[in-house]
Amino acid sequence: MRLAQKRAIVTGGGSGFGAGIAAKFAAEGAQVIVADINETAAEAVALRIGGQAIQVDVARNDSVAAMINAVQAQHGRIDILVNNAGITHLPKPMEEVTEDEFDRVLAVNAKSVYLTARHLVPLMKAARQGVILNVASTAGVSPRPRLNWYNASKGWMITATKAMAVELAPFGIRINAINPVAGETPLLASFMGEDTPEMRAKFLSTIPLGRFSTPEDMGNAACFLCSDEASMITGIAMEVDGGRCI
Repeated sequence: MRLAQKRAIVTGGGSGFGAGIAAKFAAEGAQVIVADINETAAEAVALRIGGQAIQVDVARNDSVAAMINAVQAQHGRIDILVNNAGITHLPKPMEEVTEDEFDRVLAVNAKSVYLTARHLVPLMKAARQGVILNVASTAGVSPRPRLNWYNASKGWMITATKAMAVELAPFGIRINAINPVAGETPLLASFMGEDTPEMRAKFLSTIPLGRFSTPEDMGNAACFLCSDEASMITGIAMEVDGGRCI
């Protein structure tokens, strides 16, 4: 029970990696708040793991503020935040990505980290403790072509993780990231452009361990980094990618 008595918010927790992280946290004793723009999906995961669901649009300041305030009021503190919510644009030449697509990718993948920090960091500073985990991507380390602005958003997240870690360390707050490779999530087809056996084989050929990331893989890595076992670890972006970035 490595997260016993911890209160944790997992954004994008209604599916994919977020659902896997939420399930692992609950199994390790955390009180998990499953936050998602899709309230029905969040409720289904929360019911399955014995957690709580909350609707949030991580790209909107008022929505993020309402989430943080509601959880703080109910639970008294927030020990862990996992910034997992994310989207991508479809694979295409960089100049063909529309401005609306670009704005949405940066709002959900980057601005969300700013907004959650804006509203949560003051509470963690007052408590002199806390952990924030950002779910970035191997795309931010070893970019694939035709996903240019998604790659850039995840590179931004990795740099933000390191900058946050340095600034917040004196307050007892740790900030880390994990870099999954593509996995069995709702975004997989978007990364590949089309979900066919041929495209899957092409993707898998770039992963030395020969398989996609799973929600369980992300849950295990996230649990370690958010637990007291990792109390000396801050500012890292752990590759959970089967060797993809070697």
